[in-house]
Amino acid sequence: MLGAVSRLPRTGDEPPVTIPRDPAREAAERELSKPMYQEDDPSLFQRALNRFWEFVDDLFSAASGAAPGGTVGLLVIGLAVVAVAAALWWRLGTPRRAPARSAALFDDRPRSAAEHRSAAEAHAAQGHWNQALQERMRAVVRSLEERALLDPRPGRTADEAAAEASRPLPDHQDRLHAAAREFDDVTYGGRSATESSYRLLADLDHDLERAKPLLTGAPDAPSGGTSWGAVR
Repeated sequence: MLGAVSRLPRTGDEPPVTIPRDPAREAAERELSKPMYQEDDPSLFQRALNRFWEFVDDLFSAASGAAPGGTVGLLVIGLAVVAVAAALWWRLGTPRRAPARSAALFDDRPRSAAEHRSAAEAHAAQGHWNQALQERMRAVVRSLEERALLDPRPGRTADEAAAEASRPLPDHQDRLHAAAREFDDVTYGGRSATESSYRLLADLDHDLERAKPLLTGAPDAPSGGTSWGAVR
């Protein structure tokens, strides 16, 4: 560049151009650093976004090269992962949420099946399906105790109640055990009850009220008002 400049025709009034190399470079850098030369350059965000998409493209290219069948095989693997995740979500339900605030429902006195049903319906009206299902299960057990099909035993678990009630009501054995599992899943397993699961339990409650028991013997139980306690 300096050689070309030195060959330009000069007049007698102009001093010779003798710019040293380093100052010339610095002057060029200052000139090129002016905003007018950088107006068309991509922004910092755009450059970062371009680098990100380059990384994603490289990642998928490497994955498709390693996966059997190339891109098609990678797509099949991705669909399989989505299917497994959907199955787990369907089986385990959504993460457990904090229970809704409501007034205390339990006191020191035993409550009748009708009182448990009333509490269950009150919760259902507010969309509190966990509490509604729990109260309905207690109504089922308490109703069977009031009919002397179960002895009023405090501390009975839902599974125990289902197993004992299946003996006089064998036609409802599967539904009783399903209701007990649903109660345990909601109470201890972190699952959330739904309107559908509550309605199924309410239907079971109604059907059990009309069911004719298969009496094989009277239960050894006091006939008094001993509280059976909440189903655990």
